[in-house]
Amino acid sequence: MLFLYNLVISIAGFFLKIVALFSPKIKLFVEGRKNVFAILEEKIKPADKTIWFHSASLGEYEQGLPVIEKIKEKYPSHKIIVTFFSPSGYEVRKNNTVADVTVYLPLDSKSNAKKFLKLAHPELVFFIKYEFWLNYLKELEKSKTPTYLISGIFRDNQVFFKWYGGFYRKALKAFTYFFVQNEKSKEKIEAIGFQNVIVSGDTRFDRVAAILERDNTVDFIEKFKNNAPTIVIGSSWPKDEALLTEYINQAPSNIKFIIAPHNIKEDQISSLKSQITKPTVLFSEKDHTADLSNYSVFIIDTIGLLTKIYSYGTIGYVGGGFGNPGIHNVLEPATFGIPILIGPNYSNFAEAVSLVKLGGCISISNEKELKEYFDRLLNDKNYLEEKSKICQNFIQDNKGATNCIMKIVSETI
Repeated sequence: MLFLYNLVISIAGFFLKIVALFSPKIKLFVEGRKNVFAILEEKIKPADKTIWFHSASLGEYEQGLPVIEKIKEKYPSHKIIVTFFSPSGYEVRKNNTVADVTVYLPLDSKSNAKKFLKLAHPELVFFIKYEFWLNYLKELEKSKTPTYLISGIFRDNQVFFKWYGGFYRKALKAFTYFFVQNEKSKEKIEAIGFQNVIVSGDTRFDRVAAILERDNTVDFIEKFKNNAPTIVIGSSWPKDEALLTEYINQAPSNIKFIIAPHNIKEDQISSLKSQITKPTVLFSEKDHTADLSNYSVFIIDTIGLLTKIYSYGTIGYVGGGFGNPGIHNVLEPATFGIPILIGPNYSNFAEAVSLVKLGGCISISNEKELKEYFDRLLNDKNYLEEKSKICQNFIQDNKGATNCIMKIVSETI
């Protein structure tokens, strides 16, 4: 089985180089891996003590950030290595300040795994949520390096729980502890013979709760909002926007809208703006705009501001729920205590499922439902406050995963 796995990895590496000639994203994937070993040789010396965190993409990095920060605080003499599998994670966070080295993870060939671990020589290893690379895990088990899965999720459809998944189940022996998000995941992993599993919860709650302790002021948003009721639309896709623009165009004039689309390509931003009949300003135009308060709609055609912008919302709408894989992050608006509307595709996101059940998040399927709930939240103060409180409590009640993880890690190192 390992022979077949390595053969597939080798073939994939070959074809990715061909696809990279036609795909900018795959080109980043391929080109970004060319200098990984040189970077490690330059920045990590044989005498250095190191700790390695691996995340698939941006979401997993943000999920692991509270643990990375705590580890850095507890072990200040160690160098922190962060790796990404996806360009959408690496390209956004390659200049982060929490890690000493941030690189792509080389493809999981036997030689790559051996060379990477020889150069990185980590004393502790953390995989965030998922991604189980067999050769890396095999080498970590051989070296008896303490290895942890944090904020793990296990589901019925994963290969570990199939009749043919024995080889993958064996690879899980590399983990010192599994820190999982829920009881179902614990039951799944225990059923295949692992008892070193703890329900720690989801570290994302710690990350978003910490946002409240920061300065979330955005002066130009304050000028735009001008104390008016404001709906913040985050990570929207065209299917979301088709419903939202209908509502925006007929909404009362005293309601403000801030839209932060998932894609900020110029043609898509222009298309979105053209669908809106109310006075609309772009982030890229704000410095040449005399009075932002005169506008009803603010389109954020840049990245990195959405979290702070949620703090100005009366209501939030989180996009992605009308497509696959589904909705984006509902925890950030929830931490500011604003009710959230989402599309119907959210079943794969445990936090959204829980928040919908509690009532702080409302799933809608069409423009009629969107209008019904927006109008009720804007016009019924008690209803708004009830939903807001649910969201606030949801975040506060689920904090603590990071402390749980750190307690166990401190005992095992």
